Amino acid sequence: MTDTPWIVVLAGGVGSRFWPLSTPERPKQLLPLISEYSMLRDTITRLATIAPPAQTLVLTNAALADAVRRELPELPAENVLAEPKPAGTAAALTWAAIEIARRGGRDAVMLSVHADWAIGDVEAFRTSLLAAAGAAREERALVTVGIVPQHADPGLGYIEPGAVVRGAVRRVARFIEKPSRARAVELVEAGCLWNSGIFAWRAGDLLDEIEAHCPEVAPAARDHATSMTAFFSAVTSIAIDVGVLERSSRVMVLAGDFGWSDVGTWSALRTVRQRDAAGNAVSGPAHLRDAHGNVVHAEDSTVVLYGVQDLVVVSANGLTLVTTVERAADLKTLLDALPEHVRQR
Repeated sequence: MTDTPWIVVLAGGVGSRFWPLSTPERPKQLLPLISEYSMLRDTITRLATIAPPAQTLVLTNAALADAVRRELPELPAENVLAEPKPAGTAAALTWAAIEIARRGGRDAVMLSVHADWAIGDVEAFRTSLLAAAGAAREERALVTVGIVPQHADPGLGYIEPGAVVRGAVRRVARFIEKPSRARAVELVEAGCLWNSGIFAWRAGDLLDEIEAHCPEVAPAARDHATSMTAFFSAVTSIAIDVGVLERSSRVMVLAGDFGWSDVGTWSALRTVRQRDAAGNAVSGPAHLRDAHGNVVHAEDSTVVLYGVQDLVVVSANGLTLVTTVERAADLKTLLDALPEHVRQR
């Protein structure tokens, strides 16, 4: 066993919040939304100093496995784990723990992140991950990194820190699902943290807690630890937060402050992309005059904005989307109302 942790990157999403640019074949994590590179490539690059390619696993859905391997040629092909069907983060992380325990032993520490985040301060991010890995190893705990909130966000879950274990490590008093806006304000004022989905634990500790607390996954982990297809066929889909973390007494939290964003909508690009003097976040050929606070992503054609503010304009895949920053969070309603030949173009 080595003290170098394993990295687990969850990259299986096929969401539609970045339509019309995102497609099932090219979802958010494979798009160049923050830099000239895909979000997955950016994720792997910022983690490269923590673990080598041989100790980096990417979990994705079977339809995306080949695209992920092309995007990350430095990873061994067997390190891209193709989930045969969506089964929730508890199943995905359990299978990753089974793989890591098999290859590196049950004491190996795994750090889990998502492939589609923006990180403002990369060095602080790495420092927080390594601190979480150390706490997981020393305390034999399931450790999460909670983000110090920059504002009250009802679109995120929250963590209430409890008693101090040592230093900055605290027990988790409780997890709080996405609250109302008023409740989110109260939670931030009370010192709660955003639930980021950053986790650290020894592979064996997670497997033990799955066995003790997660009947949705535990039988599959016991009976099908040598067959990914059989394992995923046998599990019941559940999130790791609900299936394990909310049920376990071994969960601890470290606060992290490194400019984290889950980049949930087009409007989020105003906070994570470079902006011009008028607050516009622009990618691709575009000309803006007397325009303020807009998000523009142009791939198919040149976009010209004049005398407008707080718009989202996307030109991609033969379509042009125009909406407001405020309504960009509600694209699902729009997509449900569109004809299929437009929605899936």
